[in-house]
Amino acid sequence: MSFSGHSELGAAENPKAYRKQEAIWELFTSECVYFLDQLMVLKEVFLTTLTDLQMRECLQDIDSWRLFANLNELCLVSFGFLTSFLRVIKEMWTNPDSCSTQSLLELLRKAFGESICHCLQKYCLNYSTAILYLDSLKLREDFGFFLKWCERNEQCRRLQLKDLLVAPLQRFTRYPLLLKNIGKKSCSEAEENTIQSIVDLIDRAIYDLEGKVKWLDNYQKVKQLKEALVWLPVWEQDKRAHVPENLKHLLKAVTLENLLSHRILLHDGKLVLIENAKMHEVYLFLFDQFLLITKIKRSKKKSGVVESNPLRLAAGQELEFLLQESCSLIVLDQPISLDRLQLKNIDQLNATASGLPNSFIVMHQNRYQQCIGVFILQAQTESVKKAWVSEIEDAISSLLKQDSQQPRLKNSFLESTQI
Repeated sequence: MSFSGHSELGAAENPKAYRKQEAIWELFTSECVYFLDQLMVLKEVFLTTLTDLQMRECLQDIDSWRLFANLNELCLVSFGFLTSFLRVIKEMWTNPDSCSTQSLLELLRKAFGESICHCLQKYCLNYSTAILYLDSLKLREDFGFFLKWCERNEQCRRLQLKDLLVAPLQRFTRYPLLLKNIGKKSCSEAEENTIQSIVDLIDRAIYDLEGKVKWLDNYQKVKQLKEALVWLPVWEQDKRAHVPENLKHLLKAVTLENLLSHRILLHDGKLVLIENAKMHEVYLFLFDQFLLITKIKRSKKKSGVVESNPLRLAAGQELEFLLQESCSLIVLDQPISLDRLQLKNIDQLNATASGLPNSFIVMHQNRYQQCIGVFILQAQTESVKKAWVSEIEDAISSLLKQDSQQPRLKNSFLESTQI
């Protein structure tokens, strides 16, 4: 079946109706590509092969749901949508009247309202877990052989499993654009409004998903961060705290890993710490209740990651790059509770006089308003500095507002040891 072959005469007779049919055909053909070249390749080349191997007692410990989630359901939903869509298209070509258009609108409303959005939401919620699980499985020799064998299949068209797993997310965000294109070329205002209502329905589903995915991403990021953080014992943090070697075993190593559990990471990034007239590369983590300053200790063993200028990586990629490079993040001093933190801006005049452009000061106070720590931090640009100052001020304001409405329990946050 060819759209161009069927509608050559229609283009001259009714250009607007032709453009509308063109937009409808684009939605249909792109769904065919998504179903055949992505979903079915994932299912037939990867999932079915894995299932067959597991029936033969190979790779039995691999959790197929963690990798592919509800892929079978996605295939069924997409196939059902295509089958109904093709029937409606044939109907529109045979009888191009308002009834066939109404059939299309009903199909779109039912498909996106009852199955497509819900099914894609379920898949997207598992995506971050699937990618992390895939990365961990790649370290295994047996799974590596399985992956290479599958990816060599000509149906993959040189795409890797990771490229195919992201396809449903990309398709989800493309639906509103394809439907808006049909709406713009509609023949009536009522038809355009109906399509817009379907677009709004998809947008709400994506917006609702973004909140859940953001929470999951935060959870996974904090989980990775725990492995990279190094909490120094007290005698290494404070040189005055001399502890004889034979007594160190009495002091339990406090890693404070639980401190990060259930925290929301609001902002993170690389800055420079001015300490003893020297500049140290540091990485800051702004959580919902405290600020964590860490020194970056680079591994001598380089990974295969290539990056010409890691200092100019996009926001959100800096931490990923450091973790890939097997860097350690040594916690400096102690977490600074936001209700004990004061910011001091270094204005242009003082910045020029001290030779510290784009800098600001973080002061750590105890409960008696005594300053127990000062950190002079320098950003790469003025805009990065302003972003940090704004994020910290907003976090402090939010925490104080929350405390005024519902005070935290005494045990909900670790008090400063220097009070």
